[in-house]
Amino acid sequence: MKIVVILAAVFAAWGGWSWWTAAHDDSRLFALERQAVTQAAESDIATLNTLDYRKVDDGLKAWLAVSTGTLHDQLAQTGQDSRKQLEQAKTVTTAQVVDAAVTALDQRAGTAKLIAAVQLDVTPDGGAKTSKRTRFQADLTRTDQGWRVSGLAPVPVQS
Repeated sequence: MKIVVILAAVFAAWGGWSWWTAAHDDSRLFALERQAVTQAAESDIATLNTLDYRKVDDGLKAWLAVSTGTLHDQLAQTGQDSRKQLEQAKTVTTAQVVDAAVTALDQRAGTAKLIAAVQLDVTPDGGAKTSKRTRFQADLTRTDQGWRVSGLAPVPVQS
């Protein structure tokens, strides 16, 4: 009977230690951070490529909510002329990230880079929807609100 109790105690100790080391494994934490970056980027890149000409102010507010740093500052300076151009274009653009991959992640600095394939659907007022695929490179920065896009640029497609 003592042997069973001792074996149970050893097994419980080993199980607890194994659980603790797995929960605090650096590679696991890194993987979780990569996943958080990817999820935030997918949502934020879609938002930054979506705009309804009938709701330009709402679209710009959404863009500001998902951006930070230089990108946020540039978007905040969107003037009335740019707003009028967006309204006069009379298009509704929706975006969906179809694939994304983190290409760099610096947990200490709170920065990441990501590449994303995005499907853009553009519907002109009274016209037919057209779709195209494009790629973007995004820079992300960790903020108090989570990961936010701090830079976004199209990646040229080579033919």
